[in-house]
Amino acid sequence: MSTKSAFSTQVIGQTENALGALMNRVLARTGGTFRQWVALNLTVASGGVIGRGLLVSRMTGALKIDDPAALAAIAELTASHLMEPLPGEDSRVGLTDAGQARYQQIRAAIGEINARLYGDLPADDLATAGRVLTTITARANAELAGS
Repeated sequence: MSTKSAFSTQVIGQTENALGALMNRVLARTGGTFRQWVALNLTVASGGVIGRGLLVSRMTGALKIDDPAALAAIAELTASHLMEPLPGEDSRVGLTDAGQARYQQIRAAIGEINARLYGDLPADDLATAGRVLTTITARANAELAGS
């Protein structure tokens, strides 16, 4: 791909596809699905414990999936002993030690890939790309909410 490629949905889609394929390789080695990874990541971002309803809401918003799909990913993590309901608080879930270890394993692999992919790109370019993609995402979410 030329370094002078015009910014377009095609470029965004090609990037998403390439990054998704890399993520699938990581998950094939470490186990789990992308939805499970998102659940682990969101739980860690909340301090390792999160309300089940809040986790479902964040997953459906981030992944554009329905509640049953998010609940299925949480149930799979629970069945795999990577996540568990808090004792006496079935409405909240937390990562087990195995869940924390899986999260760290995946996060380390992603970090290595990210360093290879864009570790040498100028910080200003990355900041600009981040702002542009954040704006586009917000606008697309507003479109979805309006339909």
